[in-house]
Amino acid sequence: MLSGYTIVVGVTGGIAAYKTLEVISKLRKLGAETRVVMTENATKMVAPITFQTISNNPVIVRMFEEPKQWNVEHVALAEVADLYLVCPATANVIGKIYNGIADDFLTTSIMACTAPKLICPAMNHNMYVNPVVQRNLAGLRELGYHILEPDSGRLASGITGKGRLPEPDRVVQEVVSILVPRRDLEGLNILITAGPTREWIDPVRYISNPSTGKMGYALAAAAKKRGANVYLVSGPVALEPPLGVTVKQVETAQEMLDACLEFYPEAHVVIGAAAPGDFQPEGVSEQKIKKSGDGLRLTFRETPDILKTLGRDKGNRILVGFAAETENILENAVEKARQKNLDLVCANQVGLADRGFGSDTNAISIVMPDGSHEEFGPAPKYEIAMAILDKVKSLIG
Repeated sequence: MLSGYTIVVGVTGGIAAYKTLEVISKLRKLGAETRVVMTENATKMVAPITFQTISNNPVIVRMFEEPKQWNVEHVALAEVADLYLVCPATANVIGKIYNGIADDFLTTSIMACTAPKLICPAMNHNMYVNPVVQRNLAGLRELGYHILEPDSGRLASGITGKGRLPEPDRVVQEVVSILVPRRDLEGLNILITAGPTREWIDPVRYISNPSTGKMGYALAAAAKKRGANVYLVSGPVALEPPLGVTVKQVETAQEMLDACLEFYPEAHVVIGAAAPGDFQPEGVSEQKIKKSGDGLRLTFRETPDILKTLGRDKGNRILVGFAAETENILENAVEKARQKNLDLVCANQVGLADRGFGSDTNAISIVMPDGSHEEFGPAPKYEIAMAILDKVKSLIG
């Protein structure tokens, strides 16, 4: 699969450096040529000779050391790279790369490299969530760097949190997806809804829900990467839409339905990942409602059911729904599929730390109208999105 590709692997001084040995071994089994660059601190974790043995190539550590073989790979490593992988990437090297500091061979060569770059952060949880690190990662994303989100779990420091280097198979999978992207959805128009809606009470108050839109935006990014034409109808969220996606920003459930109906005639697939509000106040006050000491009573009516409306005129389209449930997850998902004429429902239990609203990960049951189902996760939402699209592709044939 990777025959003919050269991958430069930058290893930094994180405790997870030993995992990179398995990453390199798996890349070579797929046919890739691997060249390793280590920082000085990385050599304190794993000896360079070990990486040299696994990669079957000399390892570069110091900027001005005498080359072990005199060829273009050493003097212009950046030019031969088809992908530059930094695994693990410490907070230190992430900061250097983003801020243009090139004071060793790794940071110098990656700055000179024009090939795709994949950064795999791995560090203490508190370091990873530090706003400075998050700013640097966000900046690298904007510059076109690929960032593989770390896993959550028990870390070397003994605490549990986000910051673990993903397992080698996942790193290799990401490398493959960058170098050999899947284009199996080309020619398909996919309509995706994401985020919450807001139903206003008065000019300063509304009812909504905790949806952040992460699942819908992950689906849009994954579908676009696989070649689909993507229409994203988004409620109010704090996310940047994926490049190349047609976006319509909405606020209320009625606006979301109207936007969906606008795109619907062209859609081959609809994925309703949004969490539109089910109820709205009977009337919206034109002025801010003041406290009176008597409390406040509101009367609500149901908002339009977006997927049920689309399901009435389904035609040959594939319709996918989401169900965030607190009980009877599978039974409720089957009922939802039948009532709304859906082809499948992605159901998950809310209230758990590793899935649902606001989480970077998710765990779902993909439920069919006949009650059959498959389980996926917990995993990053992008991986869950890929699994959902695989299922959609299998229904299309």
